[in-house]
Amino acid sequence: MWDPSLVCSLHHTSWQHQILNLLEQGQGLNLSSHRYLLALLQVTISLSKVELSVGESKFFTCTAIGEPESIDWYNPQGEKIISTQRVAVQKEGIRLRLTIYNANIEDAGIYRCQATDAKGQTQEATVVLEIYQKLTFREVVSPQEFKQGENAEVVCRVSSSPAPVVSWLYHNEEVTAISDNRFAMLANNNLQILNINKSDEGIYRCEGRVEARGEIDFRDIIVIVNVPPAITMPQKSFNATAERGEEMTFFCRASGSPEPSISWYRNGKSIEENEKYILKGSNTELTVRNIINSDAGPYVCRATNKAGEDEKQALLQVFVQPHIIQLKNETTYENGYVTLICEAEGEPIPEITWKRAVDGITFSEGDKSPDGRIEVKGQHGSSSLHIKDVVLSDSGRYDCEAASRIGGHQKSMYLDIEYAPKFVSNQTIYYSWEGNPINISCDVKSNPPASVHWRREKLVLPAKNTTNLKTYSAGRKMILEIAPTSDNDFGRYNCTATNRIGTRFQEYILALADVPSSPYGVKIIELSQTTAKVSFSKPDSHGGVPIHHYQVDVKEVASETWKIVRSHGVQSKSVISKVEVTSSYSVACAAIKIQGQGDFIKILIFQ
Repeated sequence: MWDPSLVCSLHHTSWQHQILNLLEQGQGLNLSSHRYLLALLQVTISLSKVELSVGESKFFTCTAIGEPESIDWYNPQGEKIISTQRVAVQKEGIRLRLTIYNANIEDAGIYRCQATDAKGQTQEATVVLEIYQKLTFREVVSPQEFKQGENAEVVCRVSSSPAPVVSWLYHNEEVTAISDNRFAMLANNNLQILNINKSDEGIYRCEGRVEARGEIDFRDIIVIVNVPPAITMPQKSFNATAERGEEMTFFCRASGSPEPSISWYRNGKSIEENEKYILKGSNTELTVRNIINSDAGPYVCRATNKAGEDEKQALLQVFVQPHIIQLKNETTYENGYVTLICEAEGEPIPEITWKRAVDGITFSEGDKSPDGRIEVKGQHGSSSLHIKDVVLSDSGRYDCEAASRIGGHQKSMYLDIEYAPKFVSNQTIYYSWEGNPINISCDVKSNPPASVHWRREKLVLPAKNTTNLKTYSAGRKMILEIAPTSDNDFGRYNCTATNRIGTRFQEYILALADVPSSPYGVKIIELSQTTAKVSFSKPDSHGGVPIHHYQVDVKEVASETWKIVRSHGVQSKSVISKVEVTSSYSVACAAIKIQGQGDFIKILIFQ
């Protein structure tokens, strides 16, 4: 007979096969024994131990026999597994399938499948899941770029379980075997290159090995070394002259990796090609056209790449011919103070000199006139000529000249001096007589021109009752014409001149003319057989009217008839002709003027 106790000795994973073996050995099973076996709860899992790499997927089938009420899977933490997107539980009759998608390290452990019957009795089976990680390269970037001179760290993140052995190769040689101590592997398996330079550029291989599995994998990483720009500028200083249509070209070359881009700047602003600027050769040449004064200054060349930038500047010095920008006519007052200003621009700043046209005297900065009235001060293209205690001779044209080594410029201005009227003539006494018209001249100069009029006492001339008086102007003169008709017309007359500077007046006297006094000192100064030359001294008084000429009367002593000899003009000499050596003569002399004849001098007798 079959012994039910044998069932207890059956392994839960092979009980069905063992029952079949018992039947084949002749241990018969009756119906009740068969039902007992069918009611016995048994659980099996298709696999007992599984190795799975990270990222792989696997399913496990749990089979329960013996009328189970429920079948459940439990994770390594003892928690009942509920289906999720990554871990799924599916029931198919007496089977319960557990599927793990994209396995990770945390999924490792012992999974338990448990079946429970109606009596609450449970049976379970387990499966051991071991997770290992294949060689995995994470976020390995190629190329990796570095700046020349920095300490570079070439990143290669590789992982596995167990941990991999990582090595670096360069030109098929392990880096650790290279004698250059700038190369070293760091604790995180990255490659360090100290003070990296352009010659270190190339392909580096990051290789990982798992000795236990004979697994190997690698990644080739391109290392690029970027070199900051370095500018070479063959000439940094340039000279040009403005307003001559000149142009100037600056050259700027730059080395670096990658090839730098070049741009030009002026006053902080980028220079773009236009009518003023021409750019050539990938901006390595900048031409400034039609140079003017404002083009002077620094021009900055800037080279840029991903490793950095460099810049250098070229200086354009623009020479400008001197140009006088301020010089104007000035007006001042006599005895006043005036400043003449001359301003000029140019590069270099011009020196300024003054020249007074009337006498050609020049004045430069710091000069003073001998009398201390005139002084020149100046700075930075501006000069001022200071004149104090102004006199009329200071008026006229002044030339300002601005000069530098580039050239010169000259302009002129005029100094106008205003002053009160001045009477030019010193003659203030005039002589005439009744019936003899006379002009009294009031000669006035002034600036601005003066208004001039004649007065007698308080009466402005000519008046209604003064028909024998009239006035008229002749240039700057105001003429008073008087035709004396009585003694009342003789006396004092006043000439008054007025302008905005002041009023001046001068008194004139019209005096009654008298006959001249007699000449004196008559003598013979030369005597020949036929002529005698007589000289005399002019009279002390001409009577107010100039002497017109002298009259010499001569006669033989025995004769009653006088012969008249006229002098030549107002000369105090006269020649008597046709005299005889054997005769004696009498000579008398008198002064003659328009008004009449003066007294004769005493008679001189000569032989």
